[in-house]
Amino acid sequence: MNLSYSEAGNKGEKVRSDCWVGIKLTSENGIKIDIKSKVNVLYGNSIIELVNNMMAFFEISNAEIEIEDSGAIPFVIMARVESAVRKLGLDKEKKYLKEMKYPIISSSRNRLRRSRLYLPGDQPKLFLNAAIHNADGLILDLEDSVHPSKKDDARILVRNALRSVDFMGSEKMVRINQLPLGYKDLEEVLPQKVDLILIPKVESHEQIQEIDKKVDEIFSSIDSEKTGDVFFMPIIESALGTIKAYSIAKASKRNVALAIGLEDYTADIGTQRTNEGKESFFARSMVVNAAKAAEIQAIDTVFSDVNDMDGLRESSIEAKSLGFDGKGCIHPRQIAIVNKAFIPDEKEIEKAKKIVVAFEKAEELGLGVVSLESKMIDPPVVKRALRTIEIVQKEGIITENWRDGYEKV
Repeated sequence: MNLSYSEAGNKGEKVRSDCWVGIKLTSENGIKIDIKSKVNVLYGNSIIELVNNMMAFFEISNAEIEIEDSGAIPFVIMARVESAVRKLGLDKEKKYLKEMKYPIISSSRNRLRRSRLYLPGDQPKLFLNAAIHNADGLILDLEDSVHPSKKDDARILVRNALRSVDFMGSEKMVRINQLPLGYKDLEEVLPQKVDLILIPKVESHEQIQEIDKKVDEIFSSIDSEKTGDVFFMPIIESALGTIKAYSIAKASKRNVALAIGLEDYTADIGTQRTNEGKESFFARSMVVNAAKAAEIQAIDTVFSDVNDMDGLRESSIEAKSLGFDGKGCIHPRQIAIVNKAFIPDEKEIEKAKKIVVAFEKAEELGLGVVSLESKMIDPPVVKRALRTIEIVQKEGIITENWRDGYEKV
């Protein structure tokens, strides 16, 4: 590009924890920075120092820079400045990165994914402290919640957030855009140790394999020992995707869950979404069965009415009864209800305990079959009981010493 002016970010009375940056290239007079900020007295000099360091990093010697700050922290300012520089075509394919701020907590294939909170990738105010709400996963969204004109800005902001935000044990997730735009998202976020990539509007196993190949290419170009691998969660959002759900679920070893999105699905089949969900029962059942057949998790759609807590509770209980392992959230107040709905109740826990001790007794005796109260217990039932015990132990509902004083059947 040969632009002489560019801008990035957000400004206005309603903007919080963000900033707007405008850069005008000049032929002389060095770097001039004009800051408008309510905290200019406290942090103005720090912001000026940061921006000057960035100009030196990108080898820009002459420019007039305007900044309207609304409480942005350094990684947000860095993202906005870099976005503006990149639009000028002066980034030279370099990235202005600071060290990872928080220790990396590795994810796992079968970790709890009861709740996942969607956070618009261009709104830093929403994800700076999102981890305090105790969602199993936090999704920095680059797709539907980001306006097309903001995609490039959001991509850099999300990259910086992955390096700077404390996820407090929540799984670090990013929903990329549909291909080919999603390739740019992957190039930016994969080196930042993201745990899981949500892949939207999947309609064939070939789409997953294309992304798989791209991920391999990116990892081969960086230090994979430091970066690790990444998991996938394809999202089924159409009639065609529903029909092909199983082949999609089996398309990659990186798949750990299969999700359904009902807003796009109901639009695709030409109907309206309802709380009762009769119009989506087939699709939801297909996703559950495809996921379970592929031995991965099944994740239900979001509940769109953030004020209807009773409706959310009923929807979550129904999702669990259908075989789903979790549900999407679009507001922090939904998380606690969803988390509770997908935790086994007392009756389930007690039954699981009996099955597990019966299983352990059979193993001790060298028996090839497990029986409980004169009934034979199939391996899938034992597997489910073990998973129930694992979940409630992680939640602190029972301790690792729960067998103490528990009579083996």
